[in-house]
Amino acid sequence: MLATISVLLVMLAACSGSSAGDGDLNLVHQGQLTFATSAPFDTPWFADGQPTNGRGFESALAYAIAAKLGFSADRVRWTTVSHNDAIAAGKKSFDIDIDHVAISPQLRENVDLSVGYYTIPQTVVALRTSRIAQVTTLAALRDAKLGVRATGNGQETIAKLIAPVQEPAVFADTNEAAEALENGPIDGIVVDFVTAFALTHTLPNAFILGQFFGAEPADQLGMVFERGNPLAQSVDDALSRLRGSGDLLRIAGQWLGAEAGAPALQ
Repeated sequence: MLATISVLLVMLAACSGSSAGDGDLNLVHQGQLTFATSAPFDTPWFADGQPTNGRGFESALAYAIAAKLGFSADRVRWTTVSHNDAIAAGKKSFDIDIDHVAISPQLRENVDLSVGYYTIPQTVVALRTSRIAQVTTLAALRDAKLGVRATGNGQETIAKLIAPVQEPAVFADTNEAAEALENGPIDGIVVDFVTAFALTHTLPNAFILGQFFGAEPADQLGMVFERGNPLAQSVDDALSRLRGSGDLLRIAGQWLGAEAGAPALQ
């Protein structure tokens, strides 16, 4: 695990080198790499409310990608673009949008997407006052009353990996499940990792009890590009090198693991 993101950036810049010059990349601002994301800049994707500081998973990854493409940190620009505008068809004001966007065939009809840079785990969200607040294993959740959204694979996940004594409560959407968690009928909610962090920002006293893998199919996060932009392939190549060197895993571990308040449930 890296001590600081600056160390990572120095290492990456020293060993990267772009496979193509700036002139070979289709950039909004020649000589600069423009990243977009939506506000607010919440943790763990960004830290201290700033995408420009290299802290937080997606900020750190953006600068690591930039280094692999041959861009120093001072040649990276950021712009704010809403999620809906980023994934809509048409001309883009950015080179790369990094905004924890789940890859789907529907999105590919409007934009180009990178290969996955993070596999989204399932999580259990609970209140700090809950009777399961100290649970550290999936087995210890068997006696819990869990909630899940009607859409997605949450029900299958609970049945397969937790096998609870009580049938899970099924809710129409996340808001309904969050209300039940706050008012007491359930002990925790099983949701995807992205939704879990959103809940902790909106629901008082809520926290991520833990995360776990094993549910299929698992969604992947991908970066967004204007349709037909060859930069997508260059970013895929950069991600491949980051994955091969272990840097992608280290960045994820630093910002999305136990240190970020999302320990693994075994």
